[in-house]
Amino acid sequence: MRHQIHDLLAPLPGTVRQIHSFHFGSPSAKGKIYIQSSLHADELPGMLVAWHLKQRLAELEAAGRLRSEIVLVPVANPVGLEQVLMDVPLGRYELESGQNFNRWFVDLSEEVGNEIEGLLGDDPQRNLELIRGCLRKALARQTAGTQLQSQRLTLQRLACDADMVLDLHCDFEAVAHLYTTPEAWPQVEPLARYIGSEASLLATDSGGQSFDECFTLLWWQLKERFGEQFEIPLGSFSVTVELRGQGDVNHPLASLDSQALIDYLIHFGAIAGEPAPLPELPYPATPLAGVEPVATPVGGLLVFTALPGEYLEAGQLIAEVIDPINDRVTPVHCTAAGLMYARSLRRMATAGMVIAHVAGTEAYRSGYLLSP
Repeated sequence: MRHQIHDLLAPLPGTVRQIHSFHFGSPSAKGKIYIQSSLHADELPGMLVAWHLKQRLAELEAAGRLRSEIVLVPVANPVGLEQVLMDVPLGRYELESGQNFNRWFVDLSEEVGNEIEGLLGDDPQRNLELIRGCLRKALARQTAGTQLQSQRLTLQRLACDADMVLDLHCDFEAVAHLYTTPEAWPQVEPLARYIGSEASLLATDSGGQSFDECFTLLWWQLKERFGEQFEIPLGSFSVTVELRGQGDVNHPLASLDSQALIDYLIHFGAIAGEPAPLPELPYPATPLAGVEPVATPVGGLLVFTALPGEYLEAGQLIAEVIDPINDRVTPVHCTAAGLMYARSLRRMATAGMVIAHVAGTEAYRSGYLLSP
């Protein structure tokens, strides 16, 4: 195992922060897997899973079972990890800019496309290596003007040439679920089975240039641009894995999830061994555009009547919002049928606040599909 330290741009003297990456297996091995956790710094289940995974990968490396290089970044957001205000962690948005830590990673598809134009050929493997090389060089040319940009670039440079990118997150109160693309779903479905994903949400471009999509979108856009003339493989697929809710930080769950990731990497071929039997898929994959963000029209005390993981019929009651001054009770219902996979941690709602997400089967939204 090789431990690498990556200094971020310091916003002030004496405030240098670092990204630590742990590299298992040989860089010359066939294939590369990249796994990071807690890009939203207040989402900690993945960090504990990464700690368990680090121990397991060291054992597997010592046993000679790693077929691919596996890069692990357990703390992907040291900037956000330090943002604690009056005992409340604020790890989703950078306080200086107000930007979501998991948005606006640099888009280099046009720059890379312009560089490879005229160099592509009939060999898809050569095209893949050409694109990866150009992407590495393009990222190396980028300069960061802020600490946040420096952190984003560091993570992109670490993951840009990986065959698979796993970004470990969690929701507020939730069951296990994941986000990936329709193109990647055949490769990702075994992962959904192993981790018990109760909602698997698919979109090619959900908007916002999140970490997972900054890789898959580049390959998809190059395929759209050159695919009629040259064979452009999808050289990377990415998955955002949501490991239940923010409070689900405990060893039994982390051990279970770590084993699920090991089972998937064995199934994928990155680790030698006999793949574990595939469990049943709890709920079929559905379009991200079919997710209903259920909002309350009024503010007040939020009392849920439905649990994460519960299948809801169209029009079913999700919660009541109570005004304790005038005694008004406002029921909040979902519009379409689907699985409620996540709900808010807050119990005092404001008017217009999204309180839950329900995965429906029919796409009806377009444009920006993510939460802010």
